Amino acid sequence: MFSSAYNQMKLLNSRIPIDEALKDPNISPEEKKKLELAQKARAFAENDLHLKATKNYTSYVKLDRPYVTYVVSAAYKWELKHYQWSYPFVGKMPYKGYFNEDDAKNEEVELKKEDLDTYMRGVAAYSTLGWFKDPLLSSMLRYTDYDLVNTIIHETVHATLYIKHEADFNERLANFLGNKGAEMYYLKTEGPDSKTLQEVKKDNADDKLFSEFISKELKDLGEWYKNLPANDHAEEKRTERLADIQKRFKEQVLPKMQTKGYEKFSSAKLNNARLLVFKTYMQDLSDFEKLYELSGRDFSKFIEKCKELEGAKDPSSKLKEIIAHI
Repeated sequence: MFSSAYNQMKLLNSRIPIDEALKDPNISPEEKKKLELAQKARAFAENDLHLKATKNYTSYVKLDRPYVTYVVSAAYKWELKHYQWSYPFVGKMPYKGYFNEDDAKNEEVELKKEDLDTYMRGVAAYSTLGWFKDPLLSSMLRYTDYDLVNTIIHETVHATLYIKHEADFNERLANFLGNKGAEMYYLKTEGPDSKTLQEVKKDNADDKLFSEFISKELKDLGEWYKNLPANDHAEEKRTERLADIQKRFKEQVLPKMQTKGYEKFSSAKLNNARLLVFKTYMQDLSDFEKLYELSGRDFSKFIEKCKELEGAKDPSSKLKEIIAHI
């Protein structure tokens, strides 16, 4: 905990105002172009999408590494269920972040000793959910232009609405609105014939396709675990079951995709921890789509409807109720 707090403050103390960064001769023209784009996306999120106005992304930090943090996820082997950590203010979360890669690896080793599935990944951007003024990070500038716009909108959604103990719901909401918002940004700034807008639409269509696929697979896998007798918990059987998911994806879904965004799923080393990351970000985005349509495709009205879920014990179930009564 002390190490995380120290590194968080060290990062924040390294911030320089965007205006200074744009004048810095040591920052490349390409990086400066990305900084300017991030400022435009931030203004769009606040002024056009009416997300919460903050001081986030008004400063810049040049990192000495490719990722800002390293995130560890864990899950139970014979149940499709997150291992969770508890944090002040935000509640339970299905992952733990470390500024130091070796610390993340050590955490993963300890979790494996408890016979848990684990998955560690580098993260280029994250949100402190309003506790600090989040800076733009050099790791974020490696994104494509439209991914950077999407990320700024995604993180601004978190600053606007975040439900305690509901990490999966929060991430799916921000993922859905990041995609919608990026489309709206390029429609406004480049027009309906924009090549970038067409790329965004292709990415979003593939996200929708993958969401539909992985939602069904996760549901079926969860049932498979429930119905599997305890005396039949053989790792070979589980490996075969996970391989079947990848086979169906490669044969039934990948040929329909318009981009290469999900190509690596076919060969990824799957376990429950890695699959549950997809659950966190991608499972069943259809209810958000329904509410968005019922809100007249009005971003602000959609957000206001979602704010009605803040006190709900189960926001996903409450969302279905709201849709049914509109």
